[in-house]
Amino acid sequence: QVQLVESGGGLVQPGESLRLSCAASASILSIYAMGWYRQAPGKERELVAMLGTGSSTNYHDSVKGRFTISRDNAKNMVYLQMNKMKPEDTAVYYCNARRPGFTYWGQGTQVTVSS
Repeated sequence: QVQLVESGGGLVQPGESLRLSCAASASILSIYAMGWYRQAPGKERELVAMLGTGSSTNYHDSVKGRFTISRDNAKNMVYLQMNKMKPEDTAVYYCNARRPGFTYWGQGTQVTVSS
């Protein structure tokens, strides 16, 4: 069983930056694709950024050029650097780990962008 714990959420103003962290309970980053998803009130959960076991990345169109996903295998950590934030980025952000047959989710962290 893999546990994922997110941290770093909070309230920021438009244009500001925030970095989310996801701590994994085991050394899984070399065999699991890691991703960040978000869910806004009344909306479906959507993929924000995905990092494969190599260096491949995939971003939602709305965050391209503003958000960056990265990982530190030695620390079992995954990060989401969010710059130039917008009110529409407001959501609960979830860390995800997956490989064929296995999917794990964190409990989520609230991000609010408001002036």
